[in-house]
Amino acid sequence: MLPNTTSIILVQNLYEVLFQYVIDPEKEAQLKYFINKLESHIKSKPRAPFSMPLDELDFLGEGMQELRLLNWLESPVAVFEIELPGTVNNLEEEMEGIYDLLLDLFTFNKQAGSNIIYVYSKRLTIY
Repeated sequence: MLPNTTSIILVQNLYEVLFQYVIDPEKEAQLKYFINKLESHIKSKPRAPFSMPLDELDFLGEGMQELRLLNWLESPVAVFEIELPGTVNNLEEEMEGIYDLLLDLFTFNKQAGSNIIYVYSKRLTIY
């Protein structure tokens, strides 16, 4: 998870730090994907932290230690899928209503393009 900062400058500096661990075009593409995802998260001004599964960051190799030195955390996250029974007239509108309700209950991030949410411990995050 990204430390509690919200500057795009951080993303640019992070790219420069991690670029030294990228040794081939495939890993560079993965790093650019990671940085773009991080930038999108920061620009959306969410109430939850940025996070990615560790297996998606394996390409960084020793760069993972750099993230730890920059105060990134490894933390378990609960994964839930929201399923609406039957047919719904306006799925997007219904889902937004559910997300609004859930925001009052716990801290979570939506996974783009799905009904999956990542739920964080209240002890871990305060947003």
